[in-house]
Amino acid sequence: MYRIGVDLGGTNIAVGVVSEDLKIIGRGSVKTNCPRPAADIFDDIAKAVNLALEDAGITMDDVISVGVGTPGTVNKSNGYIEFANNLDFTQVPAKDMLEERLHKTVYLDNDANCAALGEAVAGCGKGAKNFVAITLGTGVGSGIIIDGKIICGSNYAAGEMGHMVICVDGEQCNCGRRGCWESYASATALIRQTKDAMKHNHDSIMWQIVNDNIDAVNGRTAFDAMRQNDKAAKEVVDKYVYYVATGVINIINALQPEFICVGGGIANERETLLEPLRTHINRERYSRYASKQTKIVAAELGNDAGIFGAALLDN
Repeated sequence: MYRIGVDLGGTNIAVGVVSEDLKIIGRGSVKTNCPRPAADIFDDIAKAVNLALEDAGITMDDVISVGVGTPGTVNKSNGYIEFANNLDFTQVPAKDMLEERLHKTVYLDNDANCAALGEAVAGCGKGAKNFVAITLGTGVGSGIIIDGKIICGSNYAAGEMGHMVICVDGEQCNCGRRGCWESYASATALIRQTKDAMKHNHDSIMWQIVNDNIDAVNGRTAFDAMRQNDKAAKEVVDKYVYYVATGVINIINALQPEFICVGGGIANERETLLEPLRTHINRERYSRYASKQTKIVAAELGNDAGIFGAALLDN
């Protein structure tokens, strides 16, 4: 028997048919084209599911369940997506609407939680019972697995580590607070930090990399210039890594997981990011004298983490 995982994103709906040995044997994908009515998006989820079934050469009769990872807050007691700003969803009865279309039991959870579950079971944290995944992207996403279960809190909104404050009265965050980790450690923050450095260092190699077009700066710009021994770029990267480390150390001190998985576009830097990150962590974590330490690892599943995690949902 098989399970279906749906990763509902603001741009694409990606679906995978997952086998018992944790292989994706069929895929389907359609554009989300949001904002538009939830009913229309759910119709296209059903379309993408059927495409994945066709690709796998099976029918829905061969499927145990369908799991959906969605942006926003999911009330798992009633199956509602309570709020998802980038989908323009408020109090949408997603479980019932999807079960009407798919004629199969549907489970839902937050997309970052699904990505964490996917990495914990099928990716870099295989076998771990206590695991945290962070994603350094437009924001800082996170998911927490304790004793093998997703931690969602009393109101299903837990795990938003990107919105812990690391600098009181610091940078304004989109959530309304100031000084959130997301405002310093996201790819968006790194791009802002890179641009600020460029404005004060007109001879920096970073200008050459973007052909004097500051709007072309991305999350790789400072890293690429640093590799060419650019002093200003090295300062940007060093400071950024320390911001990332500050949040990771807070997570370790609070939860002491077996693994913390780092994903997102910035994580493509691999050891260029992770090696100095571990140095900061080893120096500052409260548990530095403990015999067992949290391992800091790179995500392995990429965009498939959400599909695997959604497929593995069972409550």
